[in-house]
Amino acid sequence: MAASSRKVFEVFVSKIPWTIASNEMREYFGQFGSVKKCLLPFDKETGFHRGFCWIGFTTEEGLNNALQKDPHMLEGAKLQVQRNRRPFAGQRSNKDSEYD
Repeated sequence: MAASSRKVFEVFVSKIPWTIASNEMREYFGQFGSVKKCLLPFDKETGFHRGFCWIGFTTEEGLNNALQKDPHMLEGAKLQVQRNRRPFAGQRSNKDSEYD
């Protein structure tokens, strides 16, 4: 049914070096599975990203592959990767989607 296709397969990534761009995050996490979304928020005042992002995979397998690898290293920095508990910031969802 439609409810299963709306399942969320996202990780929250923090401690991202300011030199990394969203396309590099997509490329890096693409090795674990097909990346559906990459949200890397920017600070309007500084013009730099805020050091964290959300990566959405198209499948649960991609999500699990990313969570199994430790450490995640990019440009010499160790990224912190964890399962995302909520939908992307700013994304509205109905209360039913909060239950897994």
